[in-house]
Amino acid sequence: SRWGNVPETPTAERIAMAEMNLVNAINDALRLEMRQDPKVVLLGEDVGKLGGVFRVTDGLYKEFGGERVIDTPLSETGIIGTAIGMALYGMRPVPEIQFADFIYPAFDQIVNEAAKYRYRSGGEFCVPMVIRTPYGGGIKGGHYHSQSPEALFIHTPGLKVVCPSNPYDAKGLLTRAIRDNDPVIFFEPKRVYRALRMEVPEESYEIPIGKASVVKTGRHLTCLAWGAMLFEALAAAEEVAEEGLEVELIDLRTLWPLDLETICQSVEKTGRLVVVHEAPRSCGFGAELVALVNEHCFLHLEAPPRRVTGLDTPFPYTLENEYLPLQHRIAPAFRETARF
Repeated sequence: SRWGNVPETPTAERIAMAEMNLVNAINDALRLEMRQDPKVVLLGEDVGKLGGVFRVTDGLYKEFGGERVIDTPLSETGIIGTAIGMALYGMRPVPEIQFADFIYPAFDQIVNEAAKYRYRSGGEFCVPMVIRTPYGGGIKGGHYHSQSPEALFIHTPGLKVVCPSNPYDAKGLLTRAIRDNDPVIFFEPKRVYRALRMEVPEESYEIPIGKASVVKTGRHLTCLAWGAMLFEALAAAEEVAEEGLEVELIDLRTLWPLDLETICQSVEKTGRLVVVHEAPRSCGFGAELVALVNEHCFLHLEAPPRRVTGLDTPFPYTLENEYLPLQHRIAPAFRETARF
């Protein structure tokens, strides 16, 4: 597999596999965890009878009922505040925010309550909660349905931030996140929801939080990406490969805690770095990644690190392809960085 993270088949028996897209994989992870642990509950706007606006929770209300798959009022503050209370009482809630753009009314609850309970209680209380939310562009959602606010939560101590790019990683990372004793923000790139299918184990499995995946190896340049932009970076890497330029592409998977070891090993080998993300450029996570590489790999760098990002404007509707860092913007950045 080009993803480099599909498990080896056991010698005694073969793992049962099923072809899934991102929606199927997330749904399957939720279903298996709810069957295994009665403390796992879902809540959010339309997650129950409707199955969510993207149908990610489809069928779970029918299997587990309205006490474990809870349709809530339209109040993000209320959804997250209720989930925090559930978590403090020993449950493992998985609240959904219908779009990442709508998460801001709950920002105070997330950053001032959920993220800080372990610290303020001296370790006596924790908040085992996973906040699922579709994020990013690619579906012509305009400025109210396309934002990528990951940097805001990475900046908040006490939160873990995850963003899978493919079905296999989504299932394993969500399983691990639900079992984690700290709050996790789980960004789901909506552009990828039904765009990719791959073989995924039918049984439950975990992918460690904090471990990146080397999707493509190369000698000349390191590229860091996550979510839907991974596929644009991969397409650009394959484009420049025809010219003899080898790009090593790393899917961060977990944005925080960061797998700095894998990043540094790659940059020390290639001497060059390009970071791709669809959030706005200024103070985006790419700036932190560039700073860390400069701090840890400065003597290995042969060119200035480069960012290919969204623009410092509200997300547009009609000019989405100009705003997003798609293949036609990434490939020239690869060439220019390699030529420096």
